[in-house]
Order: sequence, then C-alpha cells, then structure tokens
Amino acid sequence: MSADERATVAALVDELISDSETWDPLGRADRAASLAQELPTRLRRFLSEVKVAESDVTVLSNLPVDDDLAPTPVGWDAAAKTGAGSREEVVLLLCGSAIGEPFGWSNQQDGRLIHDVVPAPGMERSLTSASSSAGLSLHTEDVFHPCRGDYVSLFCLRNPDRIGTTYARVDTLSLSAALRDLLSSDSFTFHPDDSHVGVTLNAIDGTDERERRGPSESGAVLFGPGDRPYFRFDIDFMEADGAAATDAMRVVQRELSEHAESVVLSPGDAVFIDNYRVVHGREPFTPRYDGTDRWLKRVNLTRDLRRIYTANAARSRIIVA
Repeated sequence: MSADERATVAALVDELISDSETWDPLGRADRAASLAQELPTRLRRFLSEVKVAESDVTVLSNLPVDDDLAPTPVGWDAAAKTGAGSREEVVLLLCGSAIGEPFGWSNQQDGRLIHDVVPAPGMERSLTSASSSAGLSLHTEDVFHPCRGDYVSLFCLRNPDRIGTTYARVDTLSLSAALRDLLSSDSFTFHPDDSHVGVTLNAIDGTDERERRGPSESGAVLFGPGDRPYFRFDIDFMEADGAAATDAMRVVQRELSEHAESVVLSPGDAVFIDNYRVVHGREPFTPRYDGTDRWLKRVNLTRDLRRIYTANAARSRIIVA
C-alpha cells in the first residue's frame, strides 16, 4: 500500500473508533462492513479479485501499526484484559470486511471476534497458536466444523525474530487418481482442535485432562470442483476409517511437508489464507516473555454469514460450539 492509502486506512480506523466510547469488535462489525466500502479503491479492487480468483495466499503490506504499540502480552487473556493492540484490531476488521464477514467461536478466547496470537507460558508445546517451542502442524483452521472460515487472516504487529507462517497449497500435491478417489470419500472423521477443548493440567501427575467441546464431523479430505478441489486436513485432529484411508493420510502428510512454503510477516503485513485451498502452520521459536515476542491479530472470515446464523438459529457472528 502507498503512503496515501495507508493514511486513508488510518483515517477510517479513527472514524470507527470514535463511533463508540469503548472498543468492541463484535458490536462494531456491521459498521466495519459499511466503512470497508470506503477503503482505497485499489485495495478494494485487489481484494475483490483475490476473492473471485480464489487466490491461495495473499499479503497486504504497509498497513498502519501504532508507533507506541504496547509490549507483546503474555498470553491472549492478558491482551483481552488490557485491550492491547485494539487499534490494530480495527485495521484487521476493516480490511477483513472487504473480503468476507468476520466471525468467532464461543469457546475460543472467550468468544472474542479478533484473536491474539502470542506465546503463553505452559503452552510452549501445545497444539494451539499459544505454542512456541513446538511448531504448529500444517492444518485447516477449525477442520471439524461445516461453518469453518473461508479465510483466515493474520495481521502482524511484531515479529523481530522473523518467525515464518508455513503453508502448503492443495494444487502442489502429487496424488494418484486412486488416492484422490479415496480422499474424496467420506472415510475421515474430523475433531475439534485443542483451542475448542478445555485443557486442565493435573497437578498430581502433570497430565492433561481434556473435555472435548463441539461435534466431530465425518467427510472427505478432497471435495468440490474436480479440476481445482477444496481441501481439509489436520493430522493431529482427524481419523481415518480403515487401513487404506490411514495410509492415504500419511501420504498427504508427507506431500504437505515436502511442498511446504513459508511467509515471514513484518509489522504492518496482513496475510489472507484461503482455508479451503491451503493448510497453514508456524515455525517453532523460543519465547522470551519480555514484551518483544511475535504478536499477531487473527480473524476468521466467511463468504456467507447466513451459514453461521443458520447454525446458531440466531443472528450472531459467534458460533456456539
């Protein structure tokens, strides 16, 4: 984005913030959708083309980030309590509204619409975005749910160690016709990931006690248009029905690893990942918990908000899971 376009975005951020005394992304989402029509013409046209073309991975650069940005919170709950990075949430909400409808989950980060992606003590090797020393496996966001996002957007506020966001595109996978047929069958069950699970550390033996929340769903890994298929996969939270399907999962996992790419986000960069065409993850890193760690804002985006209203039986952007 040019300096003038950046200034236009910043002015719209100011306008949306001034509409209310306290910042509430959920309460301002409808207004953000309206204001998104006033984003720079080149930006709106670009995001429209991305949507129509079903582009795999798209990066916007030079979005506004506060010069006086707060230290990186130690855990998302600290950000929620202090409102850290709230101005950057507005930036993401506005830009995200130009390509989709923001939504959230009742059992993720206390039902917040915009999430904080930061490392958290005790979660270093977890299978969530709060991990750090363990990499995050390539995965479809919320693989288990029919209302999973069409896009996941990550907005970088801080990344001094240049930690990469990894991804792999379905079109790069080398799969035989027989394997594609098997992956297109309903031979797989997808489960909620640990961000949808209550995890409590057992003080006696240090093991995790988990209460799984939300339904599992059976279905196919490959689906949709035969010439440009859609895709869902999460090796950590799926099962296969039978030996052949299990072998197929292993082949896909190997192919994903071999064709993985990486994008390193800098402050002011926002990436839009097509959740139907791409799986994503994160490289491992060593957290410092000193206010300088990697910090992203994240939002899920859907092309059709009515799917979520129907699932909720209510006009709410937060899926009750």
